[in-house]
Amino acid sequence: MRDSNMCLRALAACLVLASMSLPPAQAAARRLPASASRSMPQFVERNGHFALMVDGAPFLILGGQANNSSNYPSMLPKVWPAMEKLHANTLEIPVAWEQIEPAEGRFDFSYVDTLLKQARAHGLRLVLLWFGAYKNTSPSYTPSWVKRDHARFPHLVNSKGETWYALTPIAQATIDADSRAFAALMRHLKENDPQRTVILMQVENETGTYGSVRDFSPAAQTLFDAPVPEALLRKFGKQPGTWSQVFGKDADEFFYAWYMARYVGKVAVAGKSEYPLPMYVNVALRDPINDQDPNTYSSGGPEWNVLDIWKVAAPDIFLAAPDIYEPKFDVVMAHIGRFKRPDNALLDVEIGNKPAHARYFFAILGNQGLGFGPFGMDYTGYANAPLGAGPMTDEGLAPFAANYALLGPWQREWAKLSFENDVWGVAEPDDGHQQTISLGRWTATVTYGQPQFGPTKPAPLAPDAAPSGGVLIARLGPDEFLLTGRDARVEFSLTEKTADLHSMFDRVEEGRFENGKWVFDRMWNGDQTDWGLNLRALPQVLKVSLATY
Repeated sequence: MRDSNMCLRALAACLVLASMSLPPAQAAARRLPASASRSMPQFVERNGHFALMVDGAPFLILGGQANNSSNYPSMLPKVWPAMEKLHANTLEIPVAWEQIEPAEGRFDFSYVDTLLKQARAHGLRLVLLWFGAYKNTSPSYTPSWVKRDHARFPHLVNSKGETWYALTPIAQATIDADSRAFAALMRHLKENDPQRTVILMQVENETGTYGSVRDFSPAAQTLFDAPVPEALLRKFGKQPGTWSQVFGKDADEFFYAWYMARYVGKVAVAGKSEYPLPMYVNVALRDPINDQDPNTYSSGGPEWNVLDIWKVAAPDIFLAAPDIYEPKFDVVMAHIGRFKRPDNALLDVEIGNKPAHARYFFAILGNQGLGFGPFGMDYTGYANAPLGAGPMTDEGLAPFAANYALLGPWQREWAKLSFENDVWGVAEPDDGHQQTISLGRWTATVTYGQPQFGPTKPAPLAPDAAPSGGVLIARLGPDEFLLTGRDARVEFSLTEKTADLHSMFDRVEEGRFENGKWVFDRMWNGDQTDWGLNLRALPQVLKVSLATY
């Protein structure tokens, strides 16, 4: 029954999308700007809010990440149609070290040039994923001349003295070779992308090591027995000593995180010295709630428990972005909580592509997320099931595309609101219970599975349906909010209730944005407001003014 309801919801979303052409405002947002406004993309922070500035204004990534092996010219024709169907404004796609430097010192950027040209033709920005020495912790994307030379590019050694699968981050030859290749890529982008098609760089991919908490080679052990770097002692307020003396039971993982972050930081510095695009790292996640043995996750990677170390060791990396493949509500929200920090902007451009993941679009953006991007968004036929969905189809794209169609026409306005104002968002929980959002003087109560007409039911009407709903709210003034969402009912009330003061709608406008200005379409009243504000599959944006009597 649950599966059938999931199919019905996906089919409904497909029908809604099929009935819509790309709105003029969204089409305009996807056109690349004139050269006069092509300033360098950058991350900025102001009053605890973050923005990715593109063309001089806050930008929201409505992204889609291609499958790993879609990074070849012959595969791109199977990528662009999926991006179009998704209503994406940004493609995230790998550039592999083995692609651009097949022989040492000889570079081939033909794929990069094809990618740039075709992305511009489709009106899309690019986030490039540098698959260097680390891809899901493995050196699988390094050139053959790196893979085969174990003496020059050594692997780490585990605690049993066995040579392990991953390259050690302490080898200077590997740092130098990876840095040179990345710098060459960045230099090529500087010379060949004056349009700023590329807005963001991911440095390496899911660094760390599985199955060994750190490198135990003689060279690594010498460093482990040496004093902890002064910068790290200052960060943690510790007295000098060896790694074991300073960090005790955490010494192995902290040591490895330092040297892994130091490696990635040096690669980033080499690239930025050529072309200073903003840079981030992605994270293969550990359990966000329970303790976990570091031998069972990507030890050394930018996990939440060692993010402070990464911030010190790799200051040219602006943020760590979680790769969220778990669909369970409590786990996803815990991941969001771990990576939304005063010193780490929230960005999730690698999330699972199951229908249940689409609802987290609202939770991530409502937590001031800078972007969203499901993985595997192309028609190449590959599927990472059971981690993700099956091979991508129009039906599989539909839940994500419906969300992008909702926000796409006013994506720049939302990005500006998120940077300058208070914003909130929730995703439908697995159990369908109601949620409350504290808006200061006001409280919003969100429920799911409700009819458009009639009192709020204590439980969803279809408890076996796949959760798909979500709500976004932005503050416009003390008593005025912008509201949008899908498959949800929103009711407002005073946070501090008194017997002689009651809440009411002063005005509920449905409208749209054109050239950054709000355009009124109609008023909601009567049946449309008597039972809360019910947001369905249609893309609707409301300006809500609240009052009391």
